[in-house]
Amino acid sequence: MAEVHSRYPRGEGKRRQGRDTPPAVGRDTPLRSAETRPLRPGYAPAVGRDTPPAAVPDTPPAAGTRPLRPGHAPAVGPDTPPEAGPMWGCGGEVGGTPEGLAPGERELVPGSGLSRSIARPLADPPAPPRPRSREAPPPLTPAPPLAGSEKSQGMLALAISPNRRYLAISEIVQNKATITIYELSSVPCRKRKVINNFDFTVHKFISLAFSPDSKYLVAHTGTPESNLVYWMWEKQKVMAIIRTDTQNNPIYQVSFNPQDNTQICVVGNGIFKLFRYAEGTLKQTNFVRGEPQNYRSHAWISEERIVVGTDTGKLFLFESGDLRWETSIVCRETPSDTKKLEVVHESESLIEFPAPSSPDYSSEQLFVEKSESQNMTLPQVSAIAVYSKGFACSAGLGRVLLYEKMEEKDAYRESREIRIPLDQHSNDPSQSNKQEIVCMCFSPSEETLIISTSKSQLYSIAMSLTEISKGEPAQFEFLMYSLHSAAITGLAVCIRKPLIATCSLDRSVRIWNYETNNLELYREYQEEAYTVSLHPSGHFTVVGFADKLRIMNLLINDIRAFKEFPIRGCRECAFSNGGHLFAAVNGNVIHVYTSTSLENISNLKGHTGKIKSIAWNLDDSKLISCGTDGAVYEWNLTSGKRETECVIKSCSYNCVTISPDSKIIFAVGSDQTLKEIADSSVLREVSAFDVVYTSLVISHSGRMMFVGTSMGTVRSMKYPLPVSKEFNEYQAHAGPVTKMTITFDDQFLLTSADDGCLITWKVFDKDGRGVKREREVGFSEEVLVTKTDMEEKAQIMLELKTRVEELKMENEYQLRLKDMNYTEKIKELTDKFIQEMESLKTKNQVLRTEKEKQEASHNTYVEDLLEKQSRELQDIECCNNQKLLLEYEKYQELQLKSQRMQEEYEKQLRDNEETKSQALEELTEYYEAKLHEKASLLEEAQDDARQQMREFEETKKQIEEDEDREIQDIKTKYEKRLREEKEANLRLKGETGIMRKKFSSLQKEIEERSTDIEALKGEQAKLQGVIKALEKDIQGLKREIQERDETIQDKERRIYDLKKKNQELEKFKFVLDYKIKELKKQIEPRENEIKAMKEQIQEMEAELERFHKQNTQLELNITELWQKLKATDQEMRRERQKERDMEALVKRFKIDLHNCVGFIQEPRQLKEKIRALFDKYVQQADMVEIVGVDTDLQQEYIRQREHLERNLATLKKKVVKENELHRSDNVRIMQENVNLIKEINELRRELKITRAQVHDLESALRLTKKLRHSEVPEPVPSVEKPSTAGILRLTEEEETERIIEMQRLEIRRLRDHLQEKEQIPGLHPPGRLPSLESDRSIETGSN
Repeated sequence: MAEVHSRYPRGEGKRRQGRDTPPAVGRDTPLRSAETRPLRPGYAPAVGRDTPPAAVPDTPPAAGTRPLRPGHAPAVGPDTPPEAGPMWGCGGEVGGTPEGLAPGERELVPGSGLSRSIARPLADPPAPPRPRSREAPPPLTPAPPLAGSEKSQGMLALAISPNRRYLAISEIVQNKATITIYELSSVPCRKRKVINNFDFTVHKFISLAFSPDSKYLVAHTGTPESNLVYWMWEKQKVMAIIRTDTQNNPIYQVSFNPQDNTQICVVGNGIFKLFRYAEGTLKQTNFVRGEPQNYRSHAWISEERIVVGTDTGKLFLFESGDLRWETSIVCRETPSDTKKLEVVHESESLIEFPAPSSPDYSSEQLFVEKSESQNMTLPQVSAIAVYSKGFACSAGLGRVLLYEKMEEKDAYRESREIRIPLDQHSNDPSQSNKQEIVCMCFSPSEETLIISTSKSQLYSIAMSLTEISKGEPAQFEFLMYSLHSAAITGLAVCIRKPLIATCSLDRSVRIWNYETNNLELYREYQEEAYTVSLHPSGHFTVVGFADKLRIMNLLINDIRAFKEFPIRGCRECAFSNGGHLFAAVNGNVIHVYTSTSLENISNLKGHTGKIKSIAWNLDDSKLISCGTDGAVYEWNLTSGKRETECVIKSCSYNCVTISPDSKIIFAVGSDQTLKEIADSSVLREVSAFDVVYTSLVISHSGRMMFVGTSMGTVRSMKYPLPVSKEFNEYQAHAGPVTKMTITFDDQFLLTSADDGCLITWKVFDKDGRGVKREREVGFSEEVLVTKTDMEEKAQIMLELKTRVEELKMENEYQLRLKDMNYTEKIKELTDKFIQEMESLKTKNQVLRTEKEKQEASHNTYVEDLLEKQSRELQDIECCNNQKLLLEYEKYQELQLKSQRMQEEYEKQLRDNEETKSQALEELTEYYEAKLHEKASLLEEAQDDARQQMREFEETKKQIEEDEDREIQDIKTKYEKRLREEKEANLRLKGETGIMRKKFSSLQKEIEERSTDIEALKGEQAKLQGVIKALEKDIQGLKREIQERDETIQDKERRIYDLKKKNQELEKFKFVLDYKIKELKKQIEPRENEIKAMKEQIQEMEAELERFHKQNTQLELNITELWQKLKATDQEMRRERQKERDMEALVKRFKIDLHNCVGFIQEPRQLKEKIRALFDKYVQQADMVEIVGVDTDLQQEYIRQREHLERNLATLKKKVVKENELHRSDNVRIMQENVNLIKEINELRRELKITRAQVHDLESALRLTKKLRHSEVPEPVPSVEKPSTAGILRLTEEEETERIIEMQRLEIRRLRDHLQEKEQIPGLHPPGRLPSLESDRSIETGSN
């Protein structure tokens, strides 16, 4: 039917009986983490508000194995690592078999099921997330699977063994105290022992602790028993038990001495007792003097010393049970309403440990405490954790103090203060640092300190940060992110995005991502939030507050309201499946609004009690509601009237839903049944088996149904609903399940409850495979961003760009200054080295002369030594020969003496053997007589024994016959049970194999998704670069368009002028014929010359351009080679100089070493020479300095060279880019010039056509004139006519020349402009304009 894997979302840890129960273990849930990808943990659950009184301890937690209290997370202890502490979860599979199912039966609905898992983070947790902008955290490591106890009612305390192999948990199972011990080293984790049979009265165990060797377990019971129990837990043997208190005072903590299995410490209200186990009993070994204190916490600093904290801010240090030191932590309010911690010390702000004989307080300390007690408030020391340098303790609200041991004195001093930071997302940020710190622990490497608070938050800090922040208090960071601290009242999901929306009585609205397991958005408000609903697009949300109903936008980094509705205390709201409508409940009325115009289109009235739940059908045509009045209504939104109704006055409904085909309504309520309703009648009622169903949801496929109960369990059942008790039940929450929903693809089930937990369940089918539904469209990645935010970001980017440019300029300036300084230093060092070389040469010469003198004296001395040695050797040989003769004579005497002694000892040995044989015979006779007597007595005893044996056999036979019958019955019973268990084990093994395969496939899929994400990030970066390049191109094109518009306007003006000129030319068309003929005659011979010259010029320009490119490239290569050559020469000179220095040093060393060899026969002088040689060469500071300076210079030179090469490469790139820009400008200008020339040629062609027409007209005119002359000859006008024509032709020539000259000037200007562009280095335009001669040839050709 259903296998369940829960994932602690998006920040919500699994809080069994409240926020303080560790997420590593569950109430009756064996955990399995191999089914789903690891998730971020939430905070540790607590024994919450809705936990039964029997499950809530009366005392706060103690270090090591703190009991779990309402409102805060538990601590494993100061020596417990985060991997084993309460904030680290591990995955698991729900264990146990539901009632009515055979062992191993796991599925009832084909293709349906649930699974759940949680995971622990890395040892060093990451920083808290920033909404939406934070990068994905590093992958988390799954914890070993861990199984909880079945039917557990709450977890009260836990403890981990010092060897990290065992975990002990105190639970209440079916109103019975139980201690379960798990073996963490096995994979998966398994139960090692369950201790639930006790010979003494116990209601609950509130604190646990393992002994240093992990063999013993100590537990303290709650009131009224207050017993301390000492176990050898592997044998479940109670070694000793003692009552620690008779006045029902609360006990907070119990712990073992870290070096002694027999010593135990217990603290409580007015209780600080040390017990020692001896001779089967626990005996108190200390007696506290003075007034009793409310001791809240303690920790062992060493084998003999314990530091203890009280609720009045006092710290006591006890050594062997006697008080050795006391100090008070004081909070004083400053004018800015911030509290600064001060420790009352002596004049040096330090209190030394008094001598063992005087455990009295210093008089100055007592005076200070008395004088300042009126102005100070003493904080509670509720948690203490020890690390290698000292210890850390809580110091009131939101503060932790680090104490370090002083080296000079046997005392501790305050070294650092750490605070909880302000929460900027909160409505009142100052409240975040007013949380009580209830537990703390260090990681095994002491790199991280983690705390839990009274508001169910987990914070961490890297200890390296506390050392960096000198003078200012360091600040904690969220272990993962901010978490809900009160009951979750609203839960919703959307279709287009993998988002979950939750609201809570802690006045916060949070948006989670169930794919990335992150907290996306978070906002706190002034009013409590009762309900929430997400738009299917995931861009909007409706939240019902105590004062109003608000519809809000989900921006990229904020939740911002844009419309409020006057609906007070809205407890239910829901968007329609299409998102175009949303409904909100106001008492017993349902208001329906459109999500586009936000208008109220309908008010549905009919309920007489409060409406508890509403649901839309698939096509949004109907709305279903249920309430406390026992009515279930189906509303038609078109008419606003009820279509069907089902009223049962005796039932107060909690939740309602509708099947995917909109035919059947399902409702649950206070009558402990699940009802199927159709056509205003109840078709069937399915019993809940003595629990109340509080919520239900049906999958979109219509094959699975899930219900939540008032006991915090989740049940999965098949659909159609079964008649018998056929479902799988999973323990999930510590309180009633308030909301349930399932994602659109049926992959995840989401549940929330009054305990403040949000749990994501992975849905699996009966074979362990995930339920897969193909999505037509993937999740959308769009987010909403306001225009003001974008403008602010753009402004910030501009400011940062300007700042970067300023920093670049400043860095370049600093580099130039450094270059100048280094150049000067190099010059100074070079001069210095040259001087030192000269001085060393002179010294070398002096040493050579001294060496020659010493060689001569040494040779004479060696000859004398050789003669002396030969004489002494002869004398020693004579003496040794005489000694050998004397020793040989002594040896002969001793050998004779040894033979005599051996003969005497052999004689004594023979005498002793004779006496021994006589004594042995006497003893043998004596004991044989005794043996006969005893044999007779034995025969009599055997007769009696045979008589008794016959009687015993008869009795035994009767008893065995009775017992055989009982044994046979028991045997058949247990054989049947054994077969059942074997079958269950075989099924479980098969399921385990399937789950492992699924886990491996999911791991591969996770790796593939991570690679896809990285690839998409790379593509996104590339696309951003492309977008920036395209934006630059757009700006360039806009500028080019503007320039072209100006050019077009100029051309239009020019065309207008040319048209005017053309009109003038038409006026003079009659007089231009002769001039045109003359110009044609002049142009024809020149055109050929121009054409030949033009071809020659083009060839020369192409060759010149090629040569120019080659020269430029060669110049760059030559410059680069010269730079490399210079650098190589300098490096070579330095290396040669270095080599010469080393050769000189080696040569001197060889000379000195040769001088030392001469003293090889004189150890004392040889030792002195070697020592002098060592002092001279090994510790020679000048040589070390020279080598070090040379190395530094070489490194600096290499760095500068690399820097210059990078600059050169960037400059080359800039030049290439500028060349491309200039080339594009030149191409544009060339195109414009070509267009202009084309226009000029067109005008010339038009002019030519016009002149041809003029010529035709003149020809016709001459013919007419001839006819007139022939008819009426007029000689006077004929004489005057040429003069008039000559005047007109002269005027036309001047006009033509003026036009041509203007065109030449324009062309010359453009050519000068191109030449200026060509002077830029590396810029070579693709072509050249024709020369003026070519222009003239074109002009004449067109004419």
